[in-house]
Formats: sequence, structure tokens, C-alpha cells
Amino acid sequence: MNKLGIPNLDKQLELSLISDMEKVEKLLRTHIEGEYPLVVETSRHLINAGGKRLRPLLSILAGKFGIEETDEIIKAAVVCELTHLATLYHDDVMDDAVLRRGVTSANKKWSNAVAILTGDYLFSKASDLLADLKPEFVQEAVHLQAKTFERLVIGQINETQGASGGLKQIDHYLKVVSDKTGSLIGTSARLGAILARAKPEIVDILTKYGEKVGLLFQVSDDLIDIASSEMDSGKTPGTDLREGIPTLVTLYVIEANNPEDKELISKLNSKISDEELPAIIKQLRSHKVLQQVKNYLQQVADESIDLLADLPDCPAKEALKNLTYSLVSRSA
Repeated sequence: MNKLGIPNLDKQLELSLISDMEKVEKLLRTHIEGEYPLVVETSRHLINAGGKRLRPLLSILAGKFGIEETDEIIKAAVVCELTHLATLYHDDVMDDAVLRRGVTSANKKWSNAVAILTGDYLFSKASDLLADLKPEFVQEAVHLQAKTFERLVIGQINETQGASGGLKQIDHYLKVVSDKTGSLIGTSARLGAILARAKPEIVDILTKYGEKVGLLFQVSDDLIDIASSEMDSGKTPGTDLREGIPTLVTLYVIEANNPEDKELISKLNSKISDEELPAIIKQLRSHKVLQQVKNYLQQVADESIDLLADLPDCPAKEALKNLTYSLVSRSA
């Protein structure tokens, strides 16, 4: 596996992507600068912690389906990553998180107020960079960013409020994932395609594909939380369980409401202690629900691949297919 996380990449495309992602990293850092050292420090805290950079990678790949405007696409890629980072600062305050990307969360390192304001600052820096796009792109890009931001906020509100209006918990969860995760990943692909002046039908395909990738990414994370060891995933098993965060695994168990799962469901609906956690993880790992979620993950992956069928054949198309496969295999 190469450092981009996409297997079997065309060698020429791989070199191009590595070069472009290095430009993304450089711009991420140079765009966060100013006369207030604390703001620079807090804003670069999660940038320096790393991350998969899935959103900028999708922007760059989508840009391969048109006339490459590399400088413009790099800006768009950074806009999407800055927006994502901003939401992480806010999420960690709402979840009272202790760690993020293996480092102390900003809210614990500084304070809730500093974390919230840092997120706001990053949103402002994303907007500032968006305004630097070529004039012919600015209006559409700003409108797209605003609609995406709206979905991110609505997704967070709906997650906080919980299921309502007769919506099943699983349907509510999938809607939240679509807004909180899928919207920005879809926008990342859409922006890259728009700035490459790709044909409208290609732009729409890549947007829908990005939305599916967001769902894939979240559901695979749900599986990793239960099925993978810390050594394999880099994430402590049962983190979501301990924090009471709903996942597709736990929601499937709760919604099925099987009599034999009565005790398990009771525990999943209440705060889980550190002492109870290992036994619950062990029970879920041997539960049939794990295979049900894997089947759903494969279904979404198949739908993602089907969306790509009408794209022109090229190394970037194969890269998107292989990215889809890698998202499935990461939770295997």
C-alpha cells in the first residue's frame, strides 16, 4: 500500500497525486499564519497531528476528469480540509473528547472556548481561500460551500436532538451521516470537478460518488470500533461504545430487539463502564449483526462502483474504484 492509501495506483498518477498532496500540506500550513501566535498554534494543532486527508485527495482525483487547473484545485482541496478540521474542533467540545488523532484534543489542551473559536477561525480561513479562486468560479464555489456548511450544521443538530418525526433510529442515523460526513466529501469531489471544468454529468457522478464514500467511511469506522484490534486500526476498540455514540452495529442490535439480546440491548442503551466494555465487545464480535453491517458496507461499495461506470476510462477512475475497495478492506 502506498502512502496515499489507494492500492494498485497507476505509477504516473501516483507521482502526480503525491506531488499535489505535498502542495496541499504546504498550503494548509502557510495559510494559517498571522500576528497572533496562540491562534496559529491552536489552528495548526490538528493539522500537525496528521490525518487521512481523504477530502483533498478526492478533490485532486476529481480534477483529473477535466482540464487540470492545479493551483485552483489545490486551493479547493485545502478549503475542504480546513472546513473538516473546523468541524472536528467543534465536535470535540460537544463530545467532551480527550483525544483527537492521537493527540490531546484542543478543548482539553486549552479550553472549550478556545476550541470553539479556533474552529470558527478555520471556517473564516476556508472562506478567505475560497474567495481567492478565479472570478468565474467564486460564485458557484461560495454557494456550494454555504449549502455544505448548512448540511453540516443541520446534521449536528439532528444528531444532538435524536430521532424525531416518526423516523426510525437507523434511518435517522444514516441521514445524520449523510449530512455530517457525506456532504463535505461529496463537495470535495464536486469542487475538484467544477474547477477542472469537467462536464456537468461528470460533476454530478463524482458528487454522488463522494456522498457514498462518506457513508462507506463512517460505516467502516463503526465496524473498526468493534471488530479491529488497536494494533490493526490505531484506534482503541470500543471507543464509540464507551462514549455512548450510536453506530450502525449497535443500532442494528437495538432495532432487531431479539429476546436473546435483551440484556445486551439494555447495556447498549445505558452508559457502559470500563469494566463492562471488554465483555460487550466480545459479545458483539461474535454476534450475527457484524456480518449484517459488513453486508451493508459491501452494498454501499457496490453502489459506489456502479456510479463510476459512466465516467471515462482513465487511471483516475481506477483509482476511485481502488479507493472504494480500500475503504471496505480497512474494516475487514
